[in-house]
Amino acid sequence: MAARVSAESGGRRVTVASLRRNVIVSVLFTLFGGPGVILVYLPLAITRFRVPADEPPWLRPLAWALIALGLIPLFESIVRFVRVGRGTLMPNVPTEHLVATGLYRHVRNPMYVGDVVVLIGEAVLFWSADMALYTLVVWLGLDLFIRLYEEPTLRRRHGDEYVRYCARVRRWWPGIPPKESRLSLGESDYH
Repeated sequence: MAARVSAESGGRRVTVASLRRNVIVSVLFTLFGGPGVILVYLPLAITRFRVPADEPPWLRPLAWALIALGLIPLFESIVRFVRVGRGTLMPNVPTEHLVATGLYRHVRNPMYVGDVVVLIGEAVLFWSADMALYTLVVWLGLDLFIRLYEEPTLRRRHGDEYVRYCARVRRWWPGIPPKESRLSLGESDYH
């Protein structure tokens, strides 16, 4: 039993098996659930991943840079949700702790911001007005999901800790937390 215990988390033992499960769930959800559907499967249906022959050559590097930049928050979120939050990206297998470090220290929804950046990159790469419209629809859908489901759920689950977090970190636009909030809040506010 001792070989399976990897860490203590707030008095609760975290086993290697639970960490492994969280990684597997997050990776499968990313590939076959929300992120995979939003970033790969639906864009494939819209564009067939065809890059137009007459696309200006300077757009391809820009598009690939946007796609790569947008994927960073997704991968960072997987790691952070498993290691810090002790959970997954999947809404029905949530984190045990509020995640407010890394990119989450600067914007409340870095993964969704990254999704939108990837979709903008895909719209540029495939030179597609349909992808641009799809990007707008996804952004609006994510915003509604955040406001109507995620934020109320996190408020119930994490209480005042989440309310304080929302007061200092914006929903969509990255920023640097005010210096006084960084100095006055304890470590527990930055799980």
